[in-house]
Amino acid sequence: MQERRFATLDVFTDTPLAGNPLAVVLDAEGLDGGAMQAIAREFNLSETVFVLPPEEPRHRARLRIFTPTRELPFAGHPTVGAAVLLALRDRAERQAAAQADAAAFGLEEEIGTLSCAVEAAEDGGSGRARFKLPVLPSYLGDAVAKDSLASALGLKPNEIGFQRHQPSRHGAGPLFTFVPLASGEALARARLDVGRFERLFPQAQADALYLYAVDAEGLGHRYLARMFAPHLGVAEDPATGSAAAAFAGVLMQFEPLGEGTHDVVIRQGLAMGRPSTIDLQLVITEGALRSVEIGGQAVVVSEGVLRVG
Repeated sequence: MQERRFATLDVFTDTPLAGNPLAVVLDAEGLDGGAMQAIAREFNLSETVFVLPPEEPRHRARLRIFTPTRELPFAGHPTVGAAVLLALRDRAERQAAAQADAAAFGLEEEIGTLSCAVEAAEDGGSGRARFKLPVLPSYLGDAVAKDSLASALGLKPNEIGFQRHQPSRHGAGPLFTFVPLASGEALARARLDVGRFERLFPQAQADALYLYAVDAEGLGHRYLARMFAPHLGVAEDPATGSAAAAFAGVLMQFEPLGEGTHDVVIRQGLAMGRPSTIDLQLVITEGALRSVEIGGQAVVVSEGVLRVG
């Protein structure tokens, strides 16, 4: 039996008990995939991340990410949370907080190496991280019919779609069906019928549903979102960074975005009482999407020791 350090964080928020909770297992060397999956089931959070030595010495760490039911090639809130935690630990070990409020390093995931930048807060227990995707989102085709989606969500077909936006499928690692809703009220009212979802997406690794609507609060590109992923063991997710990354593809498809840098704010988790804020940045040159960056805050909630083999 070995002791392995862990921490829990709330991600895409600066407030404990809000945002998306995350478990980070340090000292993960020697754990195989089966043991990691069992630990993820024990934590029973939307994701648990395991920190391993990097394959390339110039990088900070290698990460493996698990939902309660399977491993993921990439996920946003584990990347942000792990980056903040590692930067905070590095700063504490150097005992030179005034000289180490910012850090930049690479985190290796199955999808590739993510370039991260972290700004640590003065309190020593929180920070803000951002990372650039190593791959751009892919368009995966049209979604299933509006009538079927509406039936699975307890909505009317005419509540699906707004302006140019129609249901679509995109992915940047994990795959998502994106469902635009006509109002924030319809978004709040949506209720997933799991049986109908499973009939629409029968495969074990089928799409998660990402619902979004225009956020009337504030100026600029702002959206409200909800995400359902029964096949991943996640009834509803308070904040989904990988979906926000793929959402860049949705915006390229349906929004008349011009040249330059576009900043997007996504608020999620409101219906769950765990408000989250995800920052998404797109860079477009010569009419093409060139880079996608995800950012957000994270706060350490607890630290402890796992006693596992």
